[in-house]
Amino acid sequence: MGPVRTALDAMARRWAGMPRGARVALVVLLAAFFYVLPLVRPPVVTTQQIDFGGVMFGIAAFALVAVGLNIVIGYAGLLDLGYVGFYAVGAYTTGVLTSYQFHWSFFAALPVAIVVTMITGVLLGAPTLRVRGDYLAIVTLGFGEIIRLAVTNVEWVGAAAGIKDIPHPPNIGPDPEPPFGTGGLFTIPSLSWDGLVPSVDTGRETPFLVFGAVSAIPYYWLVLTVLILVLVADRLVKDSRVGRAWEATREDEDAAELMGVPTFRFKLLAFALGAAIGGLSGALYASSQGGYINPQSFPLLLSILFVAAVIVGGAGNRWGAVLGGALVAYLPERFREFSDFRLLVFGLALMILPVYRPQGLLPPRRTIRARAAQEEIDELEGRESAQKEVL
Repeated sequence: MGPVRTALDAMARRWAGMPRGARVALVVLLAAFFYVLPLVRPPVVTTQQIDFGGVMFGIAAFALVAVGLNIVIGYAGLLDLGYVGFYAVGAYTTGVLTSYQFHWSFFAALPVAIVVTMITGVLLGAPTLRVRGDYLAIVTLGFGEIIRLAVTNVEWVGAAAGIKDIPHPPNIGPDPEPPFGTGGLFTIPSLSWDGLVPSVDTGRETPFLVFGAVSAIPYYWLVLTVLILVLVADRLVKDSRVGRAWEATREDEDAAELMGVPTFRFKLLAFALGAAIGGLSGALYASSQGGYINPQSFPLLLSILFVAAVIVGGAGNRWGAVLGGALVAYLPERFREFSDFRLLVFGLALMILPVYRPQGLLPPRRTIRARAAQEEIDELEGRESAQKEVL
């Protein structure tokens, strides 16, 4: 793991040292690449036993959730083990407003789902954020289970049967003709591969921004666009006074209080913003290709995987959260041929990584700077001790 650690740290330092324009250009190229990735279908990356467009949708949704949870864990230093509860609140709010009790449109229900989830985060955080550490983790863990049990037993939200026929986002262009018409303004062909030789596959075409049963790729494009907007907003907030207050609270809450930082208020803000992003992702999941949710869609294991995504990627680094979410969502689907053993192997990988790379694959800049400074200090101390031995 030593060479891998050195390579990752070197990449992080190069990224931090790149000019702003070069970084923006690289991000734009990466975004364009990920938009066309499910159409290109690279032979090594593409999943064979499950629809690759659906897998990419799951990756983008997981990355979006990880960015929201990174605000809570990485920025504010609050361990939230019940984040799946906010995910469920956003999904069920959308389902109730668009299908089960009312018949709102998707874009009318979406902001309401975000606001309801943010209020839920405030209601949970107001009485519980006065405790710290393990106690906060236990409280949030209970919150996730309370939400799941509540939607299982409350008939007004579908109870154990769940909510079906949740409408999709509106189409751009003509609607598809049932049952499997294409519709839309135009269709985009995919690539097929004969070894390393690509060719255009006209039999596998994706209707442009048609949200139906034919293809999951338009849903992926929608979630990816939302993820990019959230990343921009995340950067603006992190570089503001709010982000500095979160960092001070995470490093030493008592010292931050003495310096005049209202830590409880900023922790509550982190909880609310993280909950809002979780609810946003849940709303997009409810209106995805399946259009169906039930209490079993939001198990405790999902909440643990959300935390694992942040820790694996690098808590406190938005790009690390995206990478961690992508890996946690992609690897189990890529290695489906291992059947029941794939989750075992995946769990072992999650155990090994924190031992050799506890700061994550892409640690935040402060961690890299601190480690570089510590290495310089250790080197100087080693030279001094060597000189003393010579004398």
